[in-house]
Amino acid sequence: MIDVAAPDTPETDVRCAPSIRSQIRHVVMLVNPLSGSVGPRAAGEAEAILADYDLKAEVMTLGGGDFDKTIAEAFDAKPDVIFVLAGDGTARSVASKAKPDGPMIAPLPGGTMNMLPKALYGTADWKLALKRALEEGEPQAVSGGEVQGEYFYCAAILGSPALWAPAREAMRTGKIKLAWQYGRRALKRAFSGRLRFTLDGGEKRRTEALVLISPMISKAMEDPIGLEAAAMDPSDTTQAFRLAATALFSDWRQDPAVSTRPAKRIEVRARSKIPAVIDGEPLLLKPEAVIRFVPKAFKALAPKPPSAEDSV
Repeated sequence: MIDVAAPDTPETDVRCAPSIRSQIRHVVMLVNPLSGSVGPRAAGEAEAILADYDLKAEVMTLGGGDFDKTIAEAFDAKPDVIFVLAGDGTARSVASKAKPDGPMIAPLPGGTMNMLPKALYGTADWKLALKRALEEGEPQAVSGGEVQGEYFYCAAILGSPALWAPAREAMRTGKIKLAWQYGRRALKRAFSGRLRFTLDGGEKRRTEALVLISPMISKAMEDPIGLEAAAMDPSDTTQAFRLAATALFSDWRQDPAVSTRPAKRIEVRARSKIPAVIDGEPLLLKPEAVIRFVPKAFKALAPKPPSAEDSV
């Protein structure tokens, strides 16, 4: 009798994939390696993380002049959720394309300020935010504002303080000479023109600067009933610098030069085009602008309730 040895049985990999809270089967992740703190290895790192989950995942790199084409391809793939690891402006653009009836959007912290990602996920670490979205995330409506076809989900600044945004961005990218030129232009135009505005058809008022803050970011609002409108009226340069120094702290609303209230429709007028910054992106508005509150601007994939780490 001849003994026949049993064939070797390969060891079975019993590792379990991390659980996904929502019914997500297909995701697309947009990565801009040149943005903020993203870096050239981010796409590969994202693929490695997504490989641990039981889902179909595609990672697309944003680069060159094909931003719009790549974003369109992401939507054409019809995923359950689109992750965006890029600058604040790119995340805003993708969210505005999705609207409430589109795929869920998960803006990961890959920009400079990252106010929306921090509010949703409570971290500036994009890898941790990605895992929280997949494992703890649920669909939830994010409110915001709209002005002249441009959407914002954190805050809009209207008036002369917005003129400093190009200088800040030039300084951040190391363009010192350009930053100086922008700074000089901002100084020349500062306090040269006041805004006239009304909130929900109320009385007409004047202000040096108007800041509109979304309910998710605002510490003063518990429910999405409108944008928090903060009128800032510094009487001189010294007071303006004091406001700028305290604007990111919780006591800035106590400043006598600031008045706030919620509003759903804000009408603004000026003698010339209005400098503005919406979610960190500078632009010029027409001399007459209407800003409206959008209670359901897009669907986010995020834990409930949001972390709101960067509330102001």
